[in-house]
Amino acid sequence: MITKCLFPAAGYGTRFLPATKAMPKEMLPILTKPLIQYGVEEAYEAGCDIMAIITGRGKRAITDHFDISYELEHQIQGSPKENLLDEIRVLMDKCTFTYTRQNEMKGLGDAIYKGKVLVGDEQPFGVILADDLCVNADGDGVMSQMIKIYSKYRCSIVAIMEVPLDQVHKYGIISGKEIEDGIYMIEDMVEKPDKAPSNLAIIGRYILTPDIFKIIENTKSGKNGELQITDALLQQAKHGMVLGYKFKGKRFDCGSLDGFVEATNYFYDNLSTKG
Repeated sequence: MITKCLFPAAGYGTRFLPATKAMPKEMLPILTKPLIQYGVEEAYEAGCDIMAIITGRGKRAITDHFDISYELEHQIQGSPKENLLDEIRVLMDKCTFTYTRQNEMKGLGDAIYKGKVLVGDEQPFGVILADDLCVNADGDGVMSQMIKIYSKYRCSIVAIMEVPLDQVHKYGIISGKEIEDGIYMIEDMVEKPDKAPSNLAIIGRYILTPDIFKIIENTKSGKNGELQITDALLQQAKHGMVLGYKFKGKRFDCGSLDGFVEATNYFYDNLSTKG
């Protein structure tokens, strides 16, 4: 039902300078796997096999990662290291990767709009922000959970989580009526508010219906002069229905140093436990 997933990956990653001066922040590794591969694996688990990636200048490493490296593979062929490529080979075999560029950083809404040429305007699609790394050790990944909800309600959905009140200014915040356990019909949402309507924060997982593109076209720039997807989704909520879903699992903000270290420790501890 939802086969396409969009990955906005054009940002500069300035919080990780100088590491991200020449390397995309989406390629920063958690243990031996880059952030964007975790996101692609989550999308693939959810049934998506078309990965649409919005890149920018200096992001060639992303396209190279999801392509064959003939020299490397020749060098390790037949060695114990060859199986280290098994997971990425599955993604390359089973998925189609498409790319376009966001030439200027004009906000997440603009990045998603740039993806129209890749995902089309006829079917719903997922959106994953790779630096929001999500895991659910007890079941389905976040995108899989959201697609199941979409199959019932057939509307745009944003993943949400509770955050401390002193952190709400860092997020898009929603308020609304809880219609099922953990599912909210959104009545209001605001990007990085000074005064928040709740502590329910949007994190980097979305399912969007294709009419969002027309709404984005008619949305004015908002916070920080950027085209905010929250502003477009609010308009969609006012004229239809948008849901907020309090997902099951754990989220790491790998766009911050603290979150990146926390994720690294979590995956290392989990690997050690399995070992």
